[in-house]
Amino acid sequence: MSDVTENAKERMQKSVDSLKLDLSKIRTGRAHAGILDHLSVDYYGAQTLLTQLANITVADATTINIQPYEKTMIQTIEKAIRESDMGLNPATSGELIRIPMPALTEERRRDLIKVVKSEGENSKISIRNIRRDSNETSKKMSKDKEISEDDERGMQETVQKITDEFIVEVDRLIDAKEKDLLVI
Repeated sequence: MSDVTENAKERMQKSVDSLKLDLSKIRTGRAHAGILDHLSVDYYGAQTLLTQLANITVADATTINIQPYEKTMIQTIEKAIRESDMGLNPATSGELIRIPMPALTEERRRDLIKVVKSEGENSKISIRNIRRDSNETSKKMSKDKEISEDDERGMQETVQKITDEFIVEVDRLIDAKEKDLLVI
């Protein structure tokens, strides 16, 4: 019986972790190295994450510095950043690539908030689907006489409490990201 609730809890935690990852990719007006985590660069014919090819640091609130481990990769990394859908314009000075973070317009902030809310809603749907699966499992167990009806009801109540906790966590993440986007 506890296997069902533990499985549900683990799967719901994975949904929240996925949301955190997705939200970290949405850039705000401030510089943070995490926005480049998913960027792939052509490294001698193989697509490789930028984080494996260079040291990424935040110089100040509006600038990210990238220092490639190999000097020959500077042009390739710069090209990959320019061609990404992030709207960044890197500038190279010697062995260092500097990326100034452009300020977000009010319209762009509103668009990003819509994306954040959409990601949050997708995460909530995923959590609710996990609840449904767990409840179906408990009903099947009760039908097969593996557990009593009281145990089934108790399991469903436990899964509902877990679901509520994770929905609150998703709402908290969405609110935090919205506030972050609205700060100018």
